Amino acid sequence: MSLPPPPPIKGRGTPQRLAHRFESLARAAEDDGWGSLEDQATDREAAVPVVTQVIQEQARSVISRNDSPDIPFDQAINPYRGCEHGCSYCYARPTHSYLNLSPGLDFETRIVAKMNVAERLRAELAKPGHQPTPINLGSATDCYQPLERRLGLTRAILQVLTACRHPFTIVTKSAGIERDLDLIAPAARRGEALVFVSITSLDAALARKLEPRAAAPHRRLQAVKRLSDAGVPVGVNVAPIIPFLNEPEIERIAEAAAEAGATSLHYTVLRLPWEVAPLFKQWLQDHVPERAERILARVHDMRGGKDYDADFRQRMRGAGLWAELIRQRVDKAAARHGLARSTPPLSSAHFSAPRPDDPQRELF
Repeated sequence: MSLPPPPPIKGRGTPQRLAHRFESLARAAEDDGWGSLEDQATDREAAVPVVTQVIQEQARSVISRNDSPDIPFDQAINPYRGCEHGCSYCYARPTHSYLNLSPGLDFETRIVAKMNVAERLRAELAKPGHQPTPINLGSATDCYQPLERRLGLTRAILQVLTACRHPFTIVTKSAGIERDLDLIAPAARRGEALVFVSITSLDAALARKLEPRAAAPHRRLQAVKRLSDAGVPVGVNVAPIIPFLNEPEIERIAEAAAEAGATSLHYTVLRLPWEVAPLFKQWLQDHVPERAERILARVHDMRGGKDYDADFRQRMRGAGLWAELIRQRVDKAAARHGLARSTPPLSSAHFSAPRPDDPQRELF
């Protein structure tokens, strides 16, 4: 007989160290008759709280590129791999599998920090072939997760980008972005920066369960207002929309976003690729078991009967009647509150490549 799933851990999105998809061996605890499963479960509940470990990395390159037609940027930087926010639904969790780490608890407690990110960025921007199209920060993991307060890697990136007038966008669900207004606001006024703040729910209790270490909803709205007051165009992402969980809040989030000064409204629907599916299904059983079956049934309605469909044409929005109804609701809510459904282009006209780090050049 196997042990039941581990109980939730306060402040963490999942308690499971789920085996990743590349592992050749699977391990499961079994009752061998020497102790009851109940005793073992009690021991696990009394375990020492899990702390975050930082793995320092010297990256060889830091700008990643994509040609996906459903992603609104083709260059991105992620100063961290893994994310302390612990969002139970995070589509980036499977990336930890490439590090031979679990997409479950390891993803939010074993964070890789690219300590030389600013140095490598400067070198890559200095290459003759670099095209200064907008670089996104926060595409895979949040660049303002709690660890940023101590390491400051995101701020170091912004210092490089703003010094050479390179356009950039930021996606975050952290109020920590307010720290860097001195860099972001001047760039935004020059048409070189946009910010997107993700607000999944206005319900603080639900947000605490879904995104245990992210900023509370009211703090995100406060960040939107402070960015807007500083002249920064801010889009609000209702992301992801989860049927029967935060989906009823679409209109309320749009209203709150407009009141805080947001200029545009965007959304995605829940994505459950690879290891995210079993992790989120267990989260549903732990926190909303009475709605779990209904939520998953609607997800399957939008994904062709599956947990996930990676087709570029529908992976962000879903397909079918329910996906169309969500699109219409977002469009109407945006129109009602004067929020755009697209964003203005950013300028790269004044980009000036940084000088390579070559001591001999200082002689001339």
